[in-house]
Amino acid sequence: MSFVIGTAGHIDHGKSTLITALTGIDPDRLAEEKRRGMTIDLGFAHLGLPSGREIGIVDVPGHARFIRNMLAGVHGLDAVILVVAADEGVRPQTREHLEIVDLLEVKRGVVALTKIDLVDDQWRALVTEEIKAAIEATSLANASIIPVSAVTGHGLDDLKAALDRVLDDTEARADLGRPRLPIDRVFTMSGFGTVVTGTLVDGSIGVADDLELVPGGRRVRIRGLQQHNRQVDVASPGSRVAANLTGADRDEIRRGDVLARPDTLPSTRRVDARVRVLADSPRPLRHGAELTLHTGTVEVGCRAIVLEGDAIDAGSEGWVQLYLEAPIAAAAGDRFILRLPSPSTTLAGGRFADVAPRKHPRHDAAVRESLERRASGDVLQEELRKYPRGVSVAALLKATLATAGGVDGLTARRVAEWIWAPEHWDALSVRAREELRAYHSAHPLRPGMPREELRSRLGVAHGAFAPALAGLVEDDVVAERDGEISLPDHQVAIETADGAGSRLIDELGRNPFAPPSIAEAMEKSGAGAEVVRALERKGDLVRLSEDVVFTKDAYAGAVALVKEMIASGGSITVAQLRDRMGASRRPVLALLEHLDSRRVTRRVGDARVLR
Repeated sequence: MSFVIGTAGHIDHGKSTLITALTGIDPDRLAEEKRRGMTIDLGFAHLGLPSGREIGIVDVPGHARFIRNMLAGVHGLDAVILVVAADEGVRPQTREHLEIVDLLEVKRGVVALTKIDLVDDQWRALVTEEIKAAIEATSLANASIIPVSAVTGHGLDDLKAALDRVLDDTEARADLGRPRLPIDRVFTMSGFGTVVTGTLVDGSIGVADDLELVPGGRRVRIRGLQQHNRQVDVASPGSRVAANLTGADRDEIRRGDVLARPDTLPSTRRVDARVRVLADSPRPLRHGAELTLHTGTVEVGCRAIVLEGDAIDAGSEGWVQLYLEAPIAAAAGDRFILRLPSPSTTLAGGRFADVAPRKHPRHDAAVRESLERRASGDVLQEELRKYPRGVSVAALLKATLATAGGVDGLTARRVAEWIWAPEHWDALSVRAREELRAYHSAHPLRPGMPREELRSRLGVAHGAFAPALAGLVEDDVVAERDGEISLPDHQVAIETADGAGSRLIDELGRNPFAPPSIAEAMEKSGAGAEVVRALERKGDLVRLSEDVVFTKDAYAGAVALVKEMIASGGSITVAQLRDRMGASRRPVLALLEHLDSRRVTRRVGDARVLR
């Protein structure tokens, strides 16, 4: 089981020196850091604790100018070592780092009171009381304060034991099957190529895995993996990882990018979040404020839309929608920090509730209620409510980073691989009934509405329509017959057209084997095209050609006559049939060509034979 611990504290309070004394590894790797004697960027080390636990350590810079680098290092921490020098006590960056740790809700940690070899017992006691007061109202309120000296080695074993105690009740990071590696460092190693490092969360990765860089979408493959400078085949969540990649050069990757399995982690430029403004913030979080967002290892400018009121006051919480200047990879539940760009000051922090939200109206209680439900853990259900026309299960899981099993507990209507929130399914059902009722009223002689027309009227995507229609049929909301959709109880009422159907049949039946053209019969009977189509669908009329239509009885008689004549003579010609039917060539030829197309007869020269 592996854990990640970070440092925090004011510049020159001995963070890097303490890590070197604990681990034997100097986390200051840059030549400028060694020349200036100060940490500028993130440093990394690892340590085995007395219990046998392996921990990775992220050492952060303490200078105010490098707070952005510090923020990139506090992602994914299981615990923190707050470093306070005994000869100086609590300083401005001590307090700002402590505020950041508190906003990120890092609840486990110890305080290392360093440089105790430089002060007497009385001074050390005073500084200890100052530290207790500083951490009292923060997430580190119960942290042990361990006096240490990196020079003499005093207290180092006590510090290791304290870290072990802090991690005793820390659960291993869950493997959710959707690994994310927010990248905090990119470099090139001779003979290996591009290497990235980060703290792995939410899943495991292995050598030869194909992954995706988000945002951007570039595909890469893992060539090799290291944990604590040891080659491994698989890296588990909650560990510091170095990954040797193929498929991307160093200048194509940057801090803030995230490695993930392909198509599992969407990028976003808009997020909904619950925000807490620092109690001693110099100003409230105002609607429309231009801020800097830090989450994971990324830093991006953003604009805050306050969803209730015009500002969130110091010490208060509220809901905001953040518009980002550039796309980032993020997941619901991720923690973040908001800072004022000028003067550079930490303002607030919080947790993402939705990383793919729609644009919200302000002061909408329903929006805030939905966000509250989402924040309380009802993520899938609330995400589902965002799709009134349904969503594929795969897209829903991708949007929420949830596992497939989570869908089983939803209150939803599912058909095959598509799913609807109950209220959206009910609305779809009502809309389908209304559209069909109106269609039947406008076209009473038609059996139903064409599929594509109903899909268009309902506004359902092509991919969703087949399952939606199957569900509506299953629920007895609609019926489908021969590709046309109707209400289940719909019946074509031909005689509602003032008896025109009967008059048309009478007109065609006066001389059944030699009827007038259909156009002439329609004119005499007053029947329209809708009546003709309805009678054809019902089977009362049979269309032989564009202008020749027989009644049902005439058609049956004509077919029987053709079969009888062929049976007795072996074949039949147009002239022979014309003489027997007492009709002109026009209806006789139409009848025989119709029977040919129906594969009742087959033409051989000028004659027809039965098939």
